[in-house]
Amino acid sequence: MGSIGSNLQEVKRRLAAACVEAGRDANIFTRVPAAAAAAHGVTLLAVSKTFYADAVREAHAVGQQAFGESHVQEALGKIEALSDLRATLEWHLIGPLQSNKTRPVAEHFAWVHTVDRLRTAQRLAEQRPARLPPLQLCLQVNVSGEASKSGVAPAELPALARAVAALPAARVRLRGLMAIPAPAADRDAQRAPHRELAALLAALRRDGLALDTLSMGMSDDLEAAVLEGATIVRVGSAIFGRRPRA
Repeated sequence: MGSIGSNLQEVKRRLAAACVEAGRDANIFTRVPAAAAAAHGVTLLAVSKTFYADAVREAHAVGQQAFGESHVQEALGKIEALSDLRATLEWHLIGPLQSNKTRPVAEHFAWVHTVDRLRTAQRLAEQRPARLPPLQLCLQVNVSGEASKSGVAPAELPALARAVAALPAARVRLRGLMAIPAPAADRDAQRAPHRELAALLAALRRDGLALDTLSMGMSDDLEAAVLEGATIVRVGSAIFGRRPRA
């Protein structure tokens, strides 16, 4: 592995090449852009979970602004350690959210990718401070049907999406869907669950929900995700290297 800076450049190169292959605009964003721009490129979300604040600072120094965390307490420590960069960091929760942790998430994060119950979204809406912009939400879908993974079943998704979309828009906004498919060895097998998630999003849009986000793809399958329409790709090891701690 090279430096964080060189690794970021290589990941951006891979994303841009996948966009060209997919016939999409090869715009690679380092934080989520305005909704109008989001449809014309891919946001790279640097997954900094288990890495120290210094690694986030190093990535930020070369232009990265969006970072993904899985554990609330660990993330809060980094947010405090990097308070001098608060205005230019965009924090995304990409791990399971326990009901007793919704308040700090509502107060400190910009995005939550892992909502799979209405009550979680309701608590986030109730606890989002009025001084902050709406918290951006994705619904996590268990597209692979794995018992070990969180996420709403595809059959239950439409009802949940409608309910979450109806929550106060000044506090939370439903943006789209997220999935963590089971690993697959080849490109065709990797593309299948991403294609399913994209089809679920398209169905919700046909039903009238104004959604624009597909959070899917990681270090090993980012090309497959981009080919199927990913707008946010979550990349950790290809940027930061092997995880130093659990």
